[in-house]
Amino acid sequence: MNSRHDNTRQHILETGRRIIVGKGFASVGLNEILTSAGVPKGSFYHYFASKEQYGQALLQEYFDNYLANLDELFAAESPSALERLMRYWQRWLGMQRDACAEQKCLVVKLAGEVADLSDAMRITLRDGTDQIVQRIARIIETGVTDGSMPPLDPRMTAQTLYQMWLGASLLGKLHRDTAALENAMAFTRKLLSR
Repeated sequence: MNSRHDNTRQHILETGRRIIVGKGFASVGLNEILTSAGVPKGSFYHYFASKEQYGQALLQEYFDNYLANLDELFAAESPSALERLMRYWQRWLGMQRDACAEQKCLVVKLAGEVADLSDAMRITLRDGTDQIVQRIARIIETGVTDGSMPPLDPRMTAQTLYQMWLGASLLGKLHRDTAALENAMAFTRKLLSR
């Protein structure tokens, strides 16, 4: 691919993401995205076969970036595994306070909506969230090994924590506050403390 192709495709993705996180996937038409991006419809179909494929690419890009950031956070040599994991939850809480107030949390925004609209997008969401849970399980396993966390089942604990934080994020959106996430943080600290 040449850089013009990459830049145009990326521009369409970024423009659409900004619109979709505010309005949802189903309520945004291609014309709105393309008009905002200043890109003709033919160019869209050069990069994406359908709106559904566009949605998959949007989600895949989100997960690629999210997982790279998570890998960087968890790969740090120090502090302990517990401290690295708690930094992750602290970032999530901060993101809810800041970025989600600007509607940037794509998984929270689209998970319920697209699960019934598109099986392909549902699978992309499922696979992406499964990869997040796997990484959380690995850091919990490291924490159990290094003694910074109590003996826990890494996979079950990771799944439970991620589910709790997703649910708390949805409640935060409903109530437009961070009370549910503050509760999730308190429970997480208690669960992971020795």
